[in-house]
Amino acid sequence: MRIGVVAVQGDVREHLRALGKLGVEGVLVRKPAELEGVAGLVFPGGESTAIWRLLKWSGLVEPIEELHRAGIPMFGTCAGMVLLAKEIVNWPERFFGFTNIAVERNASGRQVDSFETTLEVKGIGMVPAVFIRAPYIRRVGPGVEILAEHQGQPVMAREENVLVASFHPELTDDLRVYDLFLKMCG
Repeated sequence: MRIGVVAVQGDVREHLRALGKLGVEGVLVRKPAELEGVAGLVFPGGESTAIWRLLKWSGLVEPIEELHRAGIPMFGTCAGMVLLAKEIVNWPERFFGFTNIAVERNASGRQVDSFETTLEVKGIGMVPAVFIRAPYIRRVGPGVEILAEHQGQPVMAREENVLVASFHPELTDDLRVYDLFLKMCG
């Protein structure tokens, strides 16, 4: 199985490492041709506005939209979740909008407020979670399943072929969140 990792900005290497540990071929995606044959696509954490601008510059926006229409599963962590959300409550721009959630950018605080905790993830159990200037889900629409919360705030959700997490599972050794995504990829 080949899983693409959007590689224009952010913690790309960490996602590739996690996929490799599961025996999955991780493919760097910097241009449209590199999307060929992927069974899923990961959007890493980083800076959502910078990632969006680089996606537009590299010609990846339309091919990624085509993959979504074709039902290819997508997984966004932190800034990746912001890119996939339908609405951003504290930012005027909207990006892909593939999942019916509203998010707040940097809701967990500034860089110095970063933290690690353990979350109960539905269907998985207790999972270590690293939050770095994390967005939180502020609203969910019909068809969205909340998979985890932190202090009453939704931080992980799934809607059809899209999985999103506020935190960084790629920064831990626990690979069960990736297992969930790979099951979505078939």
